[in-house]
Amino acid sequence: MSVQAKNIVILISGTGSNMAAIVRAAERGQWARRHHAQVAAVISNKADAAGLGFAKEHGIATAVVDHKAFDTREAFDTALAAEIDRHQPTLVVLSGFMRILTPGFVAHYAGRLINIHPSLLPAFTGLNTHQRAIDMGCRFAGATVHRVTAELDHGDILDQAVVPVLPNDTAATLAARVLTQEHLIYPRAVERLIAD
Repeated sequence: MSVQAKNIVILISGTGSNMAAIVRAAERGQWARRHHAQVAAVISNKADAAGLGFAKEHGIATAVVDHKAFDTREAFDTALAAEIDRHQPTLVVLSGFMRILTPGFVAHYAGRLINIHPSLLPAFTGLNTHQRAIDMGCRFAGATVHRVTAELDHGDILDQAVVPVLPNDTAATLAARVLTQEHLIYPRAVERLIAD
């Protein structure tokens, strides 16, 4: 009896550095052999997303569903879900996917949809997290892997990493320090989910 593969579909809008970290972790950790899991597809809403090239180089199926081709968020999300569902995903991973998803889309993937956010949730939901942390005088910042729910950045926390906020930090230097931790905790959280 063959074991059903656990397919991971990753959504990106740009370079997909967290996607690349997950792909490398899957290769290095032999997820296919150990967990019957694979990154089955990388899908972007932008045809020029640099991460698509990385995925192709690693033999991963890619697709583009351009949000500009749709009149409504709902129509885009319906088309995006159809493309995702072709790969029968066990897990859908948001990796710098810069679209607010509709409640119907989130409900369709309930329990299977995760995201990484560049703050220590529940602090600093939304955008400009690094500058807001600096402006508030925070001594620490970080990143959070969480389940996606209809409420922005409010799902169950799956993993977190903490970094110091240094006296001379700018939003850019703090973002770079946080990103190095994102590349560690996101693959770890994904592996934990697909190993269960």
